[in-house]
Amino acid sequence: MIRSMTAFGSATQTDTLGTVALELRSVNSRYLDLHFRLPEDIRHLETGCRERLQAALQRGKVEIRANLQRAPHAGAADLNTEALQALAATLRQVQAVVPDVQAPRLAEVLAWPGVQAESDADTTWDAAVYTALDAAVTQLQASRNDEGARLARAMLELVEQIEAIADALQAEMPRILEAYRERQARKLRDTFEAAFPQGLQHISGTEISERLAHETALFSLRIDVAEELTRLRSHLEELRHILGGPDRNAGRPTSGAKRGKNTGSTGKRLDFLLQEMNREANTLGSKAGAIDMTRAALDLKLLIEQLREQAQNIE
Repeated sequence: MIRSMTAFGSATQTDTLGTVALELRSVNSRYLDLHFRLPEDIRHLETGCRERLQAALQRGKVEIRANLQRAPHAGAADLNTEALQALAATLRQVQAVVPDVQAPRLAEVLAWPGVQAESDADTTWDAAVYTALDAAVTQLQASRNDEGARLARAMLELVEQIEAIADALQAEMPRILEAYRERQARKLRDTFEAAFPQGLQHISGTEISERLAHETALFSLRIDVAEELTRLRSHLEELRHILGGPDRNAGRPTSGAKRGKNTGSTGKRLDFLLQEMNREANTLGSKAGAIDMTRAALDLKLLIEQLREQAQNIE
């Protein structure tokens, strides 16, 4: 399953104390990086929320925001009457000395130490927060899956273009090699004639021909890219497997162990694989003995770079 790291999820949960509104925003990151923005009343739940997110996500920078909205009647049964009476008595004592002192607002009264039974409220918020978090993670994962499917389709289209370039280059290689041999043979003949203008009577024609054939064969090996194209096709096959695309080698005999289930981060696997593909493209460019090979190597590098840009978004 290909998942994008860019996604959004949100959920709300209503409980006896009120409503929890929770949002998750995820962007690209090499590792799992969690940032919490929680109200003071539920800050103690950060560790539990972190554990749930670490179990569900592998990579990405995730921002977690939560807002609490208390119900109008919330906490009324948990008010400490003795603490309220003590607060009122303190206010009367202060006003006896400073008459202009204003009475505290309701929110300030409720926040006064001892006025509310915080442990009961915390227990109630726990269930609501975790329920909202689970629902938001489910939505976040669905969004990641949808975006991941779109990325996989876009990357598979690039794979098709790379395969087309490799096919065209392989079809042209016999012509390129033959033209290269002929060109090198002419250069060698010109070199012999310049070095021995009086002729090579002491060397037989057969020996000269064999030497020319040997030299041109060595030159040809320098531009033969059969191994590079084979490795590139192998990488493309693995790339298709990771992205969930159709296997072009289905039904054909394959060597080596059977491919097992992918483990670890898909994005990191893709990054490593694309590095190997880029190395093959560089080798093709270094061996270029014809303008067709140079163009093919440049086109391959551009397409591989586009794949790497897309892979940066994958978890």
